[in-house]
Amino acid sequence: MKKITLIALLFLFGAALFSTNETAEAEPITPEDKGLAIAIEANRRGNGFGDMSAEMLMTLKNRHNKESKRNLRIKTLEVPDDGDKSISIFDNPKDVKGTAFLTLSHKTGDDDQWLYLPALKRVKRISSSNKSGSFMGSEFAYEDLSSQEVEKYTYKYLRDEEYAGQDCFVNELDPVHPKSGYSRQIVWMDKKEYRTLKVEYYDKKNALLKTLTMSGYTLYIDKYWQPDEMNVINHTNGKSTRLEWKDYKFRSGLKDKDFTKNALKRVR
Repeated sequence: MKKITLIALLFLFGAALFSTNETAEAEPITPEDKGLAIAIEANRRGNGFGDMSAEMLMTLKNRHNKESKRNLRIKTLEVPDDGDKSISIFDNPKDVKGTAFLTLSHKTGDDDQWLYLPALKRVKRISSSNKSGSFMGSEFAYEDLSSQEVEKYTYKYLRDEEYAGQDCFVNELDPVHPKSGYSRQIVWMDKKEYRTLKVEYYDKKNALLKTLTMSGYTLYIDKYWQPDEMNVINHTNGKSTRLEWKDYKFRSGLKDKDFTKNALKRVR
């Protein structure tokens, strides 16, 4: 793994890995090496934010185009050498007010996830076998809400392609975890800023399950690009979910104590 990572990083920054006088012995850059390099660089550009919070409007639409809306607050804490911590808090409508969802992501192994249901005054653990389940009736799965760490996938660069007027890398990601609900993901990422623009998710039978698009990117504190809107369409049931983000804040002083099971019951 160290050898592949080194090759990938050198490739990404344009280093001459092998002398032109040694072409007979040159080790070619494989699609797997290049795919990993792209993922490493995207991850590097997102490092160092510390903590982040934002408000979000979630719009659920069924196959008959009937809509329901929910307001949430999202908080995230960066964790050095591990996955990020995040908590989502529902503010309305009344039937979901006070519901909170906590994720402690990890680079390897199972993520830890809990859902607090105020009507029952109960914290429910989300088992690893239910990661593909729907989050609060949306078209996002529980596993989609974990931080997308490099170690969670193997990679393969597929091609360059234009999408939404931008020159993109197209990468294939295969989940490492055996209980992932996906067989693979195809990701379009713009070459200039390494922002994810589109993701296709394939189910365990390798059929296209859903498509996520991300748009309206804004640059915060001169380094971090965040989308204003995310749309996911489920191709099997005709449902969709739109997330509209606003009021991003960075480095506001969130602590580990804000991301515990006990904190779920206290969120306001």
